[in-house]
Order: sequence, then structure tokens, then C-alpha cells
Amino acid sequence: MTPEDRYPGPDPHHAGRHPQQDLDVLPYGSYFEPNHPQEYPGSTAEPGEPTGLPGGPDATYSGYGGARYLEQHWPVAGLPAPSGFPVFQAPEPREPVAEDPPTIELGPPISEDDLYAAGFPQPAADPEPVGPLYVVGDVHGYLDELLHALHQQGLVDAEGHWSAGRSRLWFLGDFTDRGPDGIGVIDLVMQLAAEAAAAGGYCRALMGNHELLFLGAHRYGDEPVQSTAGTASFRAAWLLNGGQQHDLERLQGHHISWLKRLPAIALEDGHLLLHSDTTAYLEFGASIAEVNDAVHTLLADEGADEWWDAFRRFTKRFAFRGAGGPMAAGELLASYGGHRVVHGHSPIPYLTGEANNDSGERPYVPGPYIYADELAVAMDGGVTMEGRLLVARLPVD
Repeated sequence: MTPEDRYPGPDPHHAGRHPQQDLDVLPYGSYFEPNHPQEYPGSTAEPGEPTGLPGGPDATYSGYGGARYLEQHWPVAGLPAPSGFPVFQAPEPREPVAEDPPTIELGPPISEDDLYAAGFPQPAADPEPVGPLYVVGDVHGYLDELLHALHQQGLVDAEGHWSAGRSRLWFLGDFTDRGPDGIGVIDLVMQLAAEAAAAGGYCRALMGNHELLFLGAHRYGDEPVQSTAGTASFRAAWLLNGGQQHDLERLQGHHISWLKRLPAIALEDGHLLLHSDTTAYLEFGASIAEVNDAVHTLLADEGADEWWDAFRRFTKRFAFRGAGGPMAAGELLASYGGHRVVHGHSPIPYLTGEANNDSGERPYVPGPYIYADELAVAMDGGVTMEGRLLVARLPVD
């Protein structure tokens, strides 16, 4: 069986083979923090020893907490009725008055036409129903693949303009690095945000760890920062993780302002949207507003070491995998609301263990990956390693 036989649907539009990419790495160290190899079956590393890939090169992971794939065309299930609304309490009956009030002549009843003629505004028509909700996994500069995936879902037309009316679209972060046109991706998302708003929908985006890395490389360059792996710099880490010099050269003020205002976390239709599969968000606040305010304040006022610490925290991964995965996902949901976490950051081939396969075949990524007792949905299809750039309509079931 050839790789093409295993891969459903048309090939993505890209120029040539994508280079095989590892997970994010720090200079002189690893981003797996904390690293507890005993949590991953098959690991031979001692506690605290960097493993590179969790579980070691011989470990495979095919199903954690009832994990399963979603095929290219998945059904869309309805959401449960919203809960948490206050219950109306009827007022206590009043004491009867001692005697009836005097009767007055009221005249003929007033019609609605009389009210409108007197200047009272007519009631507004029922607002148009909100459109469907879509999410996009990590793009990493692959603009052509992004346009192709959005067009397949009917979100953009053949020229790359918004064509989805009142639909809602969220990008889960990581627009740049590794791929050929990170700035082009940012420009497209900003364009779609304006076009969607004009059509009554919206296009929004989360901040990923590569946004922090890209902004840090621009602002702090080679300035030393203290990391757990020793002295490093944003520029060194950015280059090590696929930073493209032409993206940095094309970065402009309006890009920077837009990136720095991105939220880190959002809640839509009961879906808790994150970039990273980590519980580190809890270290920034007990509510969505607190987390986003903390990140925005940090990017506005703090120094290189504080930026680096935030970048390090948001680069942690795999919190929802393994026996403790459902508990970790539940902890975030209990704090921030929602019934399911939807994230990017960790490529699905790493979550399934297929990235450890030395067969040379392209990773098999038929769609979003549901795991952690169905409390988490992974959306990074591994476009940088010849997987797929995923665009999915929520909910996926």
C-alpha cells in the first residue's frame, strides 16, 4: 500500500516535499517541561532525564482515553440546550387593599398602529441566527494549503475572499515559522477578519507559542534570557524552530499591534479554544478574562525574561494524553467553562505515535483527533511534516 492509498482526499497544494519537523526545541535543551518519562508507557529514561520524544523512540501510542479519529467528512451534532441561566421567580403576592380604587373611564383600547403613529419605535425583528463555528489548526506559514482548506469548507471563494456569510471562524494560533509565507498567512487572517465582519460573521484568532516566539525575536533579538536550559535568546530559539528571515523582514507595525492583542483562550458554544495542550493557562488566571489580561499586560510592559517565561509555559504539551489526560482537561473546563477542549500545538502524528514510525510514509491524518475520554480535540494535522492543515466545523463527534 502506498502513502497515497492511505491518505484520503486530494493532495494539499504545496510546492514539493515538506521537511520533516520535530517538536519545538530549546537551544541546549528541550521544551518538554516538566519531563516525567514514567508517565509515558515504553519510556526507558530516568525521571528528570530529557527524552526528546516522550516514551523514547520505541514507544507508540495508538489510543489514549478512548481516542479516535474524525474522517474527512464528519457529522455535525447539535449542542445541548444552554444551561446556567437564572430561573425566573414570581413575585410574592401583595396584600389586598382595604377597598377598590375609584374607577375611571379608560376609553377605547390603543392599537399597535396608534403607538407607532405616536413615535414609539417598532420592535426590532428577530436577529438572524448565528452562523456555524469553524476552527483552523496550526498553519505555520503554509498559505497555499490554508487557502485550499478554507475553500474546501466553503469559507473563502476562489480568490481567497470571505464567502461564508455569518459563519464564525477561529484560528488556533501558530501562523508563522517553518513554512514559506508566515506574513502572508497573517495578512490573510487580518483580511478575512474585516470581510467576515462586513458580512455579519467573524474571523478571530488565538495567540500561539510561535506568536510569542516571533514577537520576541523581533523585539529582543539576541538579548540573553535565562532559561531552564541555560542562557539563550529569542532569536536563537526562533531560528531553531523554523524562523524565516524573510518573515521577520516583512513584519510591520500593524502586524505587531494585531498579534499582541490576540487572546490566549476563548470559549465558543461550549468549546474551550486553546492553542497549547497544557494546563499552564491556569498559572495566568482563574478566568478567561484574567488569562487574556495577564498575557496582554505582559506583552505591553514586561521584559525579555518575563516574555521568555510565558513562551516556555505555553510551549508545554501532552497534558491531555495518558491516564491523567481526562483529569487535566477537566481541570481547565472546570475553571474556564465548556464541555470540551479544542487545541492545536501538538501534531496529531505525535499524539498517535505515528511520528515515531520509520516507514517513510506520510502521516495518516484523516481529520481531527478526539481523545482524553472525548474531552479534547486535537486540530494540528502536522502540515509541516506532510500531514494536513485541518479546518473543521464544530462540534465534531
